[in-house]
Amino acid sequence: AADLLVQFTESGRNPIGCCPQMKDLEHAGDTVTHRIYNQLNLVFITPLEPEEISSLASVLDDVLDCIEGSVQMMRVYGVEESDDVMRQFAKLIQLSTVEMQGAIRSLRKLSNGKEISARVIEINRLENLADDVLGHALSDLFKTNDALRILKFKDIYEELERATDRCETVANIISDIVIRHS
Repeated sequence: AADLLVQFTESGRNPIGCCPQMKDLEHAGDTVTHRIYNQLNLVFITPLEPEEISSLASVLDDVLDCIEGSVQMMRVYGVEESDDVMRQFAKLIQLSTVEMQGAIRSLRKLSNGKEISARVIEINRLENLADDVLGHALSDLFKTNDALRILKFKDIYEELERATDRCETVANIISDIVIRHS
């Protein structure tokens, strides 16, 4: 979904073309999340604590929901083309998801604490950059006199930034898992 978001924002395409694909990814994510919950109810012994797996699955689903939600907002609000701010957010989200994927893969061997820690720190750094992007974007947005544009773009920017917040939450959960199992 993060890769699709980057492709979409960089292409300048209308969000209507991206929405069905993004919705399919969001539904697939929901299916995986529900399958994880079902498996947790069936399996007695898990590699991590069931609560850790459940928390991680839930917040990963939240990241996907925010990504899909931002594209849906663009469609609903009639924003036909992404701007530089949206492209910056998309890239930060994509970079964060790459780090999350690497950290989650490294959880298989909890002895990779240094690698996981480096990835967690990078996710936190990217989220801080997203906070800065949001601050500057809102400041610039409020300098305009177009109230309708302000309302639309503020919502979209905040939803994209919320995705980076959820990525940081994933990083925090991963850090907690590493601490508990070291």
